[in-house]
Amino acid sequence: MLQTKDLTLHYSGSQILYGIDVTAEVGQVTCVMGTNGVGKTSLLKALSGTHHRTGGQYLLDGEDIAKPPAHVLAHKGVAYVPQGRDVFPLMTVRENLETGFACLPRSEHLVPDQIFELFPVLKEMEGRRGGDLSGGQQQQLAIGRALIAQPKLLLLDEPTEGIQPNIIQQIGRVIEFLRDEGKMAIILVEQYFEFAYGLADEFFVLTRGEVSLSGAKSELAKSDVMASVSV
Repeated sequence: MLQTKDLTLHYSGSQILYGIDVTAEVGQVTCVMGTNGVGKTSLLKALSGTHHRTGGQYLLDGEDIAKPPAHVLAHKGVAYVPQGRDVFPLMTVRENLETGFACLPRSEHLVPDQIFELFPVLKEMEGRRGGDLSGGQQQQLAIGRALIAQPKLLLLDEPTEGIQPNIIQQIGRVIEFLRDEGKMAIILVEQYFEFAYGLADEFFVLTRGEVSLSGAKSELAKSDVMASVSV
């Protein structure tokens, strides 16, 4: 679904990413790991079109992508759940979900029952404002909103950050379900090692903006992956 070759990114005169080669396949979770400040979020922003890469190749489902804005990539099937969640605080849960309709034809402007099956709390709080939800509930809303667009590539940035353990477990089950459904590729940026290791099929570890370790989970020792992301 996704392949980058020698991807680079500059921001405010500084180079952030150096020659990144990453792949993500449908039906798999590709986990991007590393310590703070190594470029993980910048990579997701480059993949989502939020930041424009300054070099390298980006292949999405075999198509060579130039440097389109985020809304064009969204129409091509890229959904991004940012670290800050970015829910609309004054809009209701349903209204937040309905913003995902922008990528769909009018005939598909409906919230699938599956969203509420995956995240029952969203049904319970359908009429509540996004800003009134807890952090864990907002995270579920942000993921649910991304799924409305029926993505081919789902980008998740730190979905467990600041979330209570029971919600972390639920989000993990949702990611497993989406992977096993086999309809999308998932790239997960995550600091919580055990959560990430339990879900990942492939690992890409970043160090100072470069890939320092990569490979299938079956090919890498857990201790080596853990050592590579330790301070």
